[in-house]
Amino acid sequence: MTIVVGYVSTKEGQAALQRALAEAKLRRTNLVVINSNRGGRDFDGDASARSESELERIATDAAADGVDMEVRQLVRGNEPAEDLISVADETGADLIVIGLRRRTPVGKLILGSNMRGPRRVRFIMVTELRPGFARN
Repeated sequence: MTIVVGYVSTKEGQAALQRALAEAKLRRTNLVVINSNRGGRDFDGDASARSESELERIATDAAADGVDMEVRQLVRGNEPAEDLISVADETGADLIVIGLRRRTPVGKLILGSNMRGPRRVRFIMVTELRPGFARN
């Protein structure tokens, strides 16, 4: 079993990461952390270095906690949902964990259409959570 988590340096990203780490530890499985950026001028060398440093710290903390974790920083011009689905398919993930800012009808519609693709091939459980709703 593999767990894939979408991570960005926000409250929502932290909540998703904490939940994914707890699930990986509970299920004794590996975790793949995806940090997906489209690139461009908003993601310059400084932003890349800060992100890489933070992801290294996260990997070190996970290893100290006994979680086998792989970090992928993807800058391919894709939407983050595309990268999550691609990695979930590649790794045979059984669970995708994502953090959400708010639950709007449009957000539900977009998320639903993005996540429908892999479900046609096989079932992938998706855990959505907002900060403050994560339980350890």
